[in-house]
Amino acid sequence: MVQTEIRPPAQPVDEPSEAQVALERYLRALRYERNLSPNTIRNYRTDLSHFLEFLSVEEQGLADVTRAVYRAYLADLQMEGIAQGSMRRRGSTIKAFFKHLHAESVIPSNPLVLASTPKAPQQLPTFLNAQQVEALISSPDMNTPSGVRDRSILEILYGCGLRLSELVGLRLGDVGWEQSILRVHGKGDKERVVLLGRPAEIALGDYLELARPELRSERSSDWLWLNRFGGSLSARAVQLSVRRYAVAAGLPPGIHPHLLRHSFATHMLEGGADLRVVQELLGHSSVSTTQVYTHVTEAAKRATIDGALDGISRILREDDRRQLRRRDHGRTRLGEEGTADADESPVDLRAQP
Repeated sequence: MVQTEIRPPAQPVDEPSEAQVALERYLRALRYERNLSPNTIRNYRTDLSHFLEFLSVEEQGLADVTRAVYRAYLADLQMEGIAQGSMRRRGSTIKAFFKHLHAESVIPSNPLVLASTPKAPQQLPTFLNAQQVEALISSPDMNTPSGVRDRSILEILYGCGLRLSELVGLRLGDVGWEQSILRVHGKGDKERVVLLGRPAEIALGDYLELARPELRSERSSDWLWLNRFGGSLSARAVQLSVRRYAVAAGLPPGIHPHLLRHSFATHMLEGGADLRVVQELLGHSSVSTTQVYTHVTEAAKRATIDGALDGISRILREDDRRQLRRRDHGRTRLGEEGTADADESPVDLRAQP
């Protein structure tokens, strides 16, 4: 007798919710239409999944979201102790998501079009002064291929104001020697042209002529920067190198590659460069992003003026003290002379004939 195997009934597979389907479609649009990086996509997924979990607990669907629901979510984040900057990022991400949902007719209207995100206090970027930049750039050992390479990297980070990702993404074909330019691929894979200053051009030429052939191996491709094994240089390696050279130069702790970009922008504006030109060189989509560096230069000017005024005030106070001392000394002498006159015998005018 053949026994028939009895199998348990198949468990129903949970269908993805409407919100999850909408999220996946949105992430695909970000990836293929806006060409955002995998790291950015991952951050979007994390932030929006957290918000969708909140809606699930509150038994709310996408169509049920209002500004009150959005504010309640931000209030929960604040109670959890989430940093203001993270709250601002999540709020902006959610608003962008709902703008997309409305554009794709997933929801009839955008309930968050007038919703505000938490205001983050403006933090002025820090920067290195000219002497500090010179000390940092002069730190690599020019007797080694890696030192020649790193000197060139520091010159270009500062002289061209590049982001770290833009630097390590350079290829040999991105160098335009005739025009002294670099073709840079920035955020969203937007290409822009930056100018190679004379120091950066000389340093790059030295690297390509003297150091890169020594670093090149069979595995090397057309990446501009090569590591000691002949492969492409990573962003992490550049970060560690900048930190190491900063220590060797005796600079304050916390020096990182982006600080050279801040320094480039600040020094350009201090030197009288047009704001729009600096915006184009930095690859900022909005001039308001570049304007923060004008606040930096204004703060530096104010600090200089305040220092000068403090010095003038100290001089004036010292002059006042000297005048008071001279006045007090004069009063003392007058008092002593008056006492001597009083000791003399008084003259009785009535006794005179």
